[in-house]
Amino acid sequence: METEVKKILIIEDEPTHLEVMKSKLAREGYDVLAAMDGESGFEMIKTGKPDLVLLDMILPKMDGFAILERMKTENISIPVIVVSNSGQPVEIDRAMALGAKDYVVKAEFSPADVLEKVKKQLT
Repeated sequence: METEVKKILIIEDEPTHLEVMKSKLAREGYDVLAAMDGESGFEMIKTGKPDLVLLDMILPKMDGFAILERMKTENISIPVIVVSNSGQPVEIDRAMALGAKDYVVKAEFSPADVLEKVKKQLT
């Protein structure tokens, strides 16, 4: 029996980070969608029905916190892993309180770390 390809949406405005994560996940066999601002990212959450979202917090048009808040308000229960430049405990706590499942600090992450967290959420 064939397993269904999992769809991952990356919402990230930094092209280098986006490309690194996108290519790593695509090589692992995931169907990868990408958005470079919060508004189009939120639209893709609603229309693309991803299995998982990798979410940057500092975004043009709508930040990551606003996306998490809207997902909560609209009862959209898709696992979110926050990928952010900030490792501030207050921000991590806020993201987790809004429903994020995990948190990766950009300065400390490798694509392999992200992949491991993605696999953990999707199994």
